[in-house]
Amino acid sequence: MGQDGNWADIPAGHDTALNYAVTSRDRSVTDMVRQAVDHNEVMLAFQPVVPARSPDSPAFYEGLIRVLDETGRIIPARDFIEVVEATETGRRIDCLALEYGLDTLKRQPDLRLSLNMSARSIGYPRWMRILNDRLDDQPTLGERLILEVTESSAMLVPELVTGFMKKLQCRGVSFALDDFGAGFTSFRYLKDFYFDIVKIDGQFIRGIADSADNQVLTSALSAIATQFDMLTVAESVETARDADYLAAQGINCLQGYYFGAPTVNPPWLDATPEHAAG
Repeated sequence: MGQDGNWADIPAGHDTALNYAVTSRDRSVTDMVRQAVDHNEVMLAFQPVVPARSPDSPAFYEGLIRVLDETGRIIPARDFIEVVEATETGRRIDCLALEYGLDTLKRQPDLRLSLNMSARSIGYPRWMRILNDRLDDQPTLGERLILEVTESSAMLVPELVTGFMKKLQCRGVSFALDDFGAGFTSFRYLKDFYFDIVKIDGQFIRGIADSADNQVLTSALSAIATQFDMLTVAESVETARDADYLAAQGINCLQGYYFGAPTVNPPWLDATPEHAAG
């Protein structure tokens, strides 16, 4: 918009140039991630999710996918996942996250772990084969596995997601609705999903102790979760004041930098002989 608020003042070709820049950036990100996947330059970082009233011992960890760029720098998922979500590379990333996560559960019998997935992966044969083969081989892994599905992903194919969840819940797998409140969920579907956990989106959590708006919105989201007998997790908890407020309001679990940043060196590695020897 021009200085006088007239759209006609925008230089000709401005939108085209902007779109080209965005497309070029996205293509560069896609290429970087694809190359990392091709060379298996991928790992999981782990972030604790703690009980709100007794945060000293994690209830479970979330495994977050990371890729390495050509310099070896660790790139978090937030920097690329939206760009590759609907691509073949996105499905391959889901496969790697699932493989690494299930391997971690196998090696750490006391660990409970959540892993992110896209609803698109339900129809991806390799992803389903990895999941079913591992659960067939070690059925008890399902009891310690939580699969996280974002609101936006779940609403792409709600009927497919609900059927998938029912089958896997019979095998002990739990499901979390990620980014709850971000604006995509149709509440007529919520009662059919039977999620075990809802993770309240961080935009409502950051600064909640001093924000009346966030307090009202989080209270409403928590009430919905309670009505459907779902455990609540507050994301993006960054201060003691926010943590204390959320615990007092009855939120079940907390996740965020106040309790620990995602790390590729989780605490259980310190207890393994090979790590200690190294």
